[in-house]
Amino acid sequence: MTPVRTSLCWTIRATTAARRLSWSCWGADRNVGVRTWELRKVFTPERLVLARKRRRMTLAELARRSGFSAQSITAFENHRRPPSPETLSSLAAALHYPVTFFEAPPPPQLQLDAVSFRAPSKMSAAERDSALSSGAVAVALNAWLAGLFKLPKPNVPTYPHLKPEAAAEQVRAAWGLGEAPVPNTVHLLEANGVRVFSLPSDCLDIDAFSTINAGTPYVFLNTRKTGERGRFDAAHELGHLVLHCEHRIPHGRDSEGEANDFASAFLMPRAGILAQRLNNASLDRILSAKRKWGVSAMALTYRLRKLELLSEWRYTQTVKELARRGYRRDEPGSSLVRESSQLLAKVFEALRQPLSMSPADVAAELNIYPEELNEYVFGLVPIGVDGGGRQSAPVRPDLRLIKG
Repeated sequence: MTPVRTSLCWTIRATTAARRLSWSCWGADRNVGVRTWELRKVFTPERLVLARKRRRMTLAELARRSGFSAQSITAFENHRRPPSPETLSSLAAALHYPVTFFEAPPPPQLQLDAVSFRAPSKMSAAERDSALSSGAVAVALNAWLAGLFKLPKPNVPTYPHLKPEAAAEQVRAAWGLGEAPVPNTVHLLEANGVRVFSLPSDCLDIDAFSTINAGTPYVFLNTRKTGERGRFDAAHELGHLVLHCEHRIPHGRDSEGEANDFASAFLMPRAGILAQRLNNASLDRILSAKRKWGVSAMALTYRLRKLELLSEWRYTQTVKELARRGYRRDEPGSSLVRESSQLLAKVFEALRQPLSMSPADVAAELNIYPEELNEYVFGLVPIGVDGGGRQSAPVRPDLRLIKG
């Protein structure tokens, strides 16, 4: 598959100190406010709430692990009184965040009504809050990068009043895809201004989610899935961004079905599928054709039925046989490589070369530990971080970096 080329302009400030003084990680340009905040080292209650939810801890659990009462922690979170330095150090250790994390400016806020979760019915409140908190950290990472690089601007068309099939056709036309297979969904999203991050390893039950924050669209993917299912998840979340914008809240069974239909039509366009003459296709023919489109065998079978290229009987028999062969949850014998990120790979390479900044240095800028940074880029960019114990897939994407 031919990678999508994305231009990424960059300008880098001279020193780490200069970067900190001009930090705008929290949305607006607040250079003076950030500098004042850093000099005063003010405790930020919202960050204690974020860290506790990110670790899926109740007040009682954090009290047990830190040795402080739930009443005291409630007072810290509700702005009633700040913790002493010693108390903050104990809370930070229990939550596995540096003390500086709790002294940074308030974090971005992801509104629940503006977030689409894949398979929300399977999700507990703790899982939801942990995912939202991880998303806030990733948004902060993106804002920090945006202070150093000119990242692609959002270019996602919105069609809240169209049917999923029509909306998918419009997006493919707007992005110049024709009727050919999508070469790489992650590259395509990034080229059109969508920020793509990995779901942390403790949030994988959610599968994927998307949102828009301060005008920038975000997609969070489970990068431990097969390449075929990862592509469908990316297209599914694109469907939410396209269909469930403005006044349409991306919740409920209907919205999930619509996003699935959008993903199916986006990855397997009607004209392209019809051109392959897959009428009443045999199982072997389906297994061969799925490789062309980079989709799962189940997804292609469903699409063929949707286009009335399979009879109800043939569809049912094919699904049963695919399930028997293990295709319901996996893609046996698949050679499709999991898609990586062009944008993040080039960003980290640019940080290494001119600034000699390691991933651990980036983590320090965000006031998190290196292994947590790795959670947000795992499987998307080939970086290794101290303490993470893992390394992302060694795929080197083709992306041209243009000096500004």
